[in-house]
Parts: sequence; C-alpha cells; structure tokens
Amino acid sequence: MNETDQIQTTAEAVEAAAMPHARVVHSDPNAPQSPEQKPLPAALCRKPVSQKGPAEWAYERLVLYIKNFEEQLDAEHEIAMGFTGSSTGALRIEGMGFFDPDIVTFYGSDDSGTKTQLIQHVSQLNVMLRALPKQAPEREAMRIGFKLVDELESNTET
Repeated sequence: MNETDQIQTTAEAVEAAAMPHARVVHSDPNAPQSPEQKPLPAALCRKPVSQKGPAEWAYERLVLYIKNFEEQLDAEHEIAMGFTGSSTGALRIEGMGFFDPDIVTFYGSDDSGTKTQLIQHVSQLNVMLRALPKQAPEREAMRIGFKLVDELESNTET
C-alpha cells in the first residue's frame, strides 16, 4: 500500500483539505526561513481556510511575509512596497487591511512623504517588499509587521 492508497477517517480528510499547502526552495542553504517554511501562528488556524474569504486569507499571509521581511532588516531600514510593472515608486507600509470578499488595502506614504493608499483586488495582488532608509534617522525603525501579527493574535474573531 502506498501513500495515495491510505484510508483516511472523515476527520482526517476534512483536516487535510482545510490545511494550507506551501513550498519554497532557496538557492542559498543558509537563507533565513521564509513564511512557507514556518508553522502558521495559532491565530491563523482558529478559523479554517475554507471559511475565510479570499481577502482575509490573502491579508493574513501578507502579514506573515511582511513580518518575516522586517525580521531581516537592520535598524536603519523600514519596509516599503514597490509597485511591480510601474514607475510610481514605493509606498512605505504604515497600515494594511482587507474588505472581504476580495479587497486588500495598503496605507502609507510615498518617497516624498505624500499620503498614499493602494486598494487592490485579490486577483490582481502582486506585492514587492522593499527596504527603504528610515525617514527620520533619529527615531526607531517602524515595524508594521509585528503590529499586524499582534493584532491577529489578539483578535478572537478573524
């Protein structure tokens, strides 16, 4: 009997279907772990993926990618989002949200400090994370990813 011939209980089949699948390969064997390699935080497992709207599920995974990216930044850089396929520059990520079933929003400012917001349909989601020097060298680097994870963990209704 091989793996595909194994018999599953109904509970095992439902659990397997609800679990997200991820995979990543890095060329550098010493590369830091990425979100695909880390276990999902308990807060993201409270509600089965099958019960989440596309925007909620995209938002939660973006939170993990943002936090992971920030964990690798030095104290002189903050996270920003580059616009792929565009020359409009970058948006310094200062907030993020979703509006189910299909909208994800990013709040922040551009390179010149102008208030900026990106509203994106999940089917068009394409985010490039960038490290930009802090706008105010005298203050501590802003870490939105850690705030986003804290919010997910403290929110009992996801």
